[in-house]
Amino acid sequence: MSTSEVKNCLLCGVGGQGTVLASRIIAAAAMAKGLHAKTAETIGMAQRGGSVVSHVRIGEEIASPMIPYGTADVIIGFEPGEAAANIKYLKEDGVMILSSRQVKPVTASLGQSAYDGDDCLEWLKSKGSRCIVVDPEEIIEACGSPKVLNVAMAGALAATGAMDLSVEDMEEALKIRMKPALLEMNKKALHMGAQCAAER
Repeated sequence: MSTSEVKNCLLCGVGGQGTVLASRIIAAAAMAKGLHAKTAETIGMAQRGGSVVSHVRIGEEIASPMIPYGTADVIIGFEPGEAAANIKYLKEDGVMILSSRQVKPVTASLGQSAYDGDDCLEWLKSKGSRCIVVDPEEIIEACGSPKVLNVAMAGALAATGAMDLSVEDMEEALKIRMKPALLEMNKKALHMGAQCAAER
C-alpha cells in the first residue's frame, strides 16, 4: 500500500451479527502491521434487529472515518438485504463478501413489505466484479458457535487481498481482541472463511 492510498471496507448487517467487532478486528490487523486505521459506525435500532453499518478506512492520510459513496474496495454483507441497501458505497471494481444467511427485516416481520434474500443475492451477484458468497452453516457447525461468523467473514476478506491484509495479520488481531478461551475456535473460523473465499 502506498503512503497516499486509502483502502475502504464497509461492513453491514443487523444488530447481533457482530458487525462492529469484525470492523474492530480488521482495524486491529492493520494497526498491528504499522498502518493507520479509522472506524465509524452508523447504528439504528441494533438491539431490535435494526441496521448496523461499520466503516473501516486504512491508510496514511485519512481525512474522515466515513467512506464516501462509490469508493469502498470491499463490502462485507452479513445479511443480503443490508448489502443491497448499501451497494451505493461499492466502487466499480470492488469486491463483495456476502453471507447467505437471511435475517428478515423488522418491516417484513410486521407485514409491511415482502423480502426474499435469495433475490437480493442474485441481484448483488450481477452488480460486482467479484462476489463471494459464504454459506455460514458449515462454519458454524464446525466451530460450534454462530458467533464466529464475523471472524469467518474477516478471513474471507483477507483471502481476497483487497485490503492488503493477510490471514496472518488477522490472526494477530484475534490475539489482541479475543479472550484466550475463544481464540482457537475463532482461528478455525478465520481459516474456514479464508478457504471459502479462495475457492471462489
